[in-house]
Amino acid sequence: MKTHKTNAVRILEKEGAAFELRSFSYKDVPSAVEVASILGFPPETVYKTLVTTNGHPKGIFVFVIPGPAELDLKKAAKAAGEKSLSMLKSKELFQEVGYVHGGCSPIGMKRRFPVFLDESALKLEKICFSAGEIGFQIITAPETLLKTTGAATCDLILDR
Repeated sequence: MKTHKTNAVRILEKEGAAFELRSFSYKDVPSAVEVASILGFPPETVYKTLVTTNGHPKGIFVFVIPGPAELDLKKAAKAAGEKSLSMLKSKELFQEVGYVHGGCSPIGMKRRFPVFLDESALKLEKICFSAGEIGFQIITAPETLLKTTGAATCDLILDR
């Protein structure tokens, strides 16, 4: 089978990283929990990529958290060293990072942004996240994501 080449896949291949690429069919853009169900994975192993802003042109921050969880914006701001953060609007996502809502990967964005991975990932052998296109997911060790993005790990989940 020929590998589907998204920016994220190209970067992982270039680095010689071990990963698996899975594809799925969809009608509407699925949530991370729906992706878990489609692929037959436990929901807590499928992570979603959330992009935030501090309101300034270069103030973009990326957070990767378990699909069923909600990002705590106060914890996120603290991790990023910012007073406050808000979610980047869907209509601004492609322009700023080069990905669309539902197909946003923490790897291979237009520029390198600070990335933060929820610490829960470190308890897992493998995690699943978007390959940068709706319908394609990367499965790899959390350490691969950390190495590839330079991510920091911290508690990012609301009500933990």
